[in-house]
Amino acid sequence: MTAVVPRDVLCVGDVVTDTAIELIRDDNTITYTDDDGPWLAMRSGAKLPFAGFRDFDAAGNAANAAVACTRLGLDAAIATDVGKDDTGQRIAARLLEHGVDTGLVHVHPDQQSNHHFVLRHGAERTILVKHHEFAYRWPDPDPPPRWVYFSSLSEHADAYQDEIARWLGAHPDVRLAFQPGTLQIRAGVAPLRAVYARSEVVIMNREEAVTVTGGDHADVHDLLARLHALGPSKVVVTDGPDGAYAADGEEHLWMPTYPDPGPPVERTGAGDAFASTLVAALVRGETFRTALRWAPVNAMSVVQRVGGQAGLLPRAQLEALLDRAPEGYGPVPYARP
Repeated sequence: MTAVVPRDVLCVGDVVTDTAIELIRDDNTITYTDDDGPWLAMRSGAKLPFAGFRDFDAAGNAANAAVACTRLGLDAAIATDVGKDDTGQRIAARLLEHGVDTGLVHVHPDQQSNHHFVLRHGAERTILVKHHEFAYRWPDPDPPPRWVYFSSLSEHADAYQDEIARWLGAHPDVRLAFQPGTLQIRAGVAPLRAVYARSEVVIMNREEAVTVTGGDHADVHDLLARLHALGPSKVVVTDGPDGAYAADGEEHLWMPTYPDPGPPVERTGAGDAFASTLVAALVRGETFRTALRWAPVNAMSVVQRVGGQAGLLPRAQLEALLDRAPEGYGPVPYARP
């Protein structure tokens, strides 16, 4: 009997269809900034024209990660939940088109699939989110994958997350990457303590790291140390155009962005591209420093296109861009200011 080869990576998390609505920038729809950060404002009660809309099936952190991994030459599968509706069928079909194994997609016959609405205002976006309350169940993949990439789930998934953590505890050879989604960030450490402790690498942005750890936004070293204290051997804190910070238990590093060829078109999926590309490099056996060099290239490419997947690069194109990187492009030790 021929042995079954384990998948390189199993991506776990909710998938959605995004409807991206491009707003018109005028006096009726504006952005402004106050002490709490940037805001999008629209005139209440008005009928607001919009420039157009477009549907993106099979979106969301886990789906974006699975597509990124397949583009980079990995054998990727996804464990996720959809309804038995047209949206769910389109999601599964689109994942298959990208080469993602959908054998662990759980179809719920009496429910709708997740559908979000993305309000685009220039390069920025505001997302209207609704996660359906699926009866999640862990599929117990056989054979286990080499890596699990765990990301965004709904607020109804506590028992499912516990089930995943128990399975990971029973399969110590499976390596875990954790990119928490918005609701997992908001839930705090307590319901996910076992996941953080089991992770080989945890990736989130600077604001999320503050929410999770209670650390000081101005002190990246503090944020990295607090994340390390949760148990992962490697942590990465992204900081938008200011690059990313990383720690592997021995040193703290700063990784610059890869230069944009032009102004960003849309930022949707940039964080997913960074995180999943970094993990894909680790899955391929690259060093942590090399993985940090890979990640910003795909993030740069994604923001040059609309949607979170159109700009994801095949490995050959990513490596070609690395060959043309500016002198000194790469992680450098990050000392306290």
